Amino acid sequence: MSDKQPVFRPVKGLKLPLTATGVNNLGHGVAHAPDGRAVFLAGAVTGDVVEAELIKVTATYAVARVLQVKRPSPHRCEGFCAAPPSCGGCVYRYLDYESELTEKREYVRFAFRKAGLDPVVEEVRTAGPISGYRNKAEYPVARQNGRLYGGFYAPRTHTVIPADDCALVPPVFGAILGTVCRLFDDMGVEPYDEKTGRGVFRHLYLRMAPGTGEIMVCPVVKEDIPINGEGFAAALTREYPAIVSVMLNINAGDTNVVLGDRYRLLWGRSYLTDTLCERRFMIGPASFYQVNHDAAELLYGLAAERAGRGELLLDLYCGAGTVGLSMSDRFKRLVGVEIVPDAVNAARQNAKENGVTNAAFYCGDAADTEKLLAAAEAAEGKLAPDAVVLDPPRRGCDEKLLRFLAAREVPRIVYISCNPDTLARDAAILTALGYQMGVVTPVNMFPRTGHVESVCLLTHA
Repeated sequence: MSDKQPVFRPVKGLKLPLTATGVNNLGHGVAHAPDGRAVFLAGAVTGDVVEAELIKVTATYAVARVLQVKRPSPHRCEGFCAAPPSCGGCVYRYLDYESELTEKREYVRFAFRKAGLDPVVEEVRTAGPISGYRNKAEYPVARQNGRLYGGFYAPRTHTVIPADDCALVPPVFGAILGTVCRLFDDMGVEPYDEKTGRGVFRHLYLRMAPGTGEIMVCPVVKEDIPINGEGFAAALTREYPAIVSVMLNINAGDTNVVLGDRYRLLWGRSYLTDTLCERRFMIGPASFYQVNHDAAELLYGLAAERAGRGELLLDLYCGAGTVGLSMSDRFKRLVGVEIVPDAVNAARQNAKENGVTNAAFYCGDAADTEKLLAAAEAAEGKLAPDAVVLDPPRRGCDEKLLRFLAAREVPRIVYISCNPDTLARDAAILTALGYQMGVVTPVNMFPRTGHVESVCLLTHA
């Protein structure tokens, strides 16, 4: 008899036992097939022993479906969310919270190692609840069994999974979603079908101001529709008196972008007011505002510590001014720059509302360094900031901006990022330009999801 083991041939549909040895930032358990290739297991966590079926096989990795958890991991937890797993939102729903924090710290560390850096990455900081923390939700809508319903898209599809009991948003959001769908059903409003182009109702967009409890309701429609704003709002506020704003967003584009550029006020105010870091902020429907109030206060406090104190703070990507205004008392002058004119106006109004007289906000594009500070310096004179705050979108900063700041020898750059990979990439550029990295502090802004916020200080040598 031959002692040779049979050759392992991974093919779609093959069933095999696997042990998850880790979890990636998408929340998939990572196991290894007998030939050594990585196998990604949705719904498995570190230490799970499972029976799995291969559903995708490539030359370097495979994806498998968990058929049965034969021996659960001690890090496995159940019952976090009642929504079906197919909604794809809580990628760490089966992993205990301490293990989630460990995984996210490793994610940040790995991003910096890939970029050729090895800073001290602190333990992930966390604040507030891990459920019901999202102050914003965008629900796509569809029709089933003759009734409108809302939920979330299943991963990599546009199939709407009912999820009115999502654990990440305040419970009132699911209730409002059901009420709006019922009211639109009564009005004969049809959901938009992106395949045929028929129908009108695309999404329901909800915002809450956690510090005040105020709620904004904003249906997103393909074309403006006649709605009795007073009657519609009365039907909503009878059940949900915290609603202070009812808007309509018109998005006529053939696009995956949720919100269009046009808003119409149906009832109440066109904004919410919230309190954050002992400041009061106006939040319009398009305003950038961190989705986790308590974690945002923690993050901004860490950023303020790193910014220190001085004569001038320059807040780039300033949005409605939340970051800069939260630390304006540390500097004699705050100058904010933002590409969106409405956000600049909101920042100015927020400064006024808070009695901040040492701040000014200007339009400027962070990707266009030749004109970035043109409006600001025309009014302020040549700017020589003691510290710059960067809070860019997920794609990070344009390299031209980093070189621009280095050429000006800005003493301190406080970098806030929602993407460890682009943060590490940009930090590597800045260190090559003469900056020294401080510690990196991750903040769990998005519990149970695969995302993590980070803040670090880069100091000019």
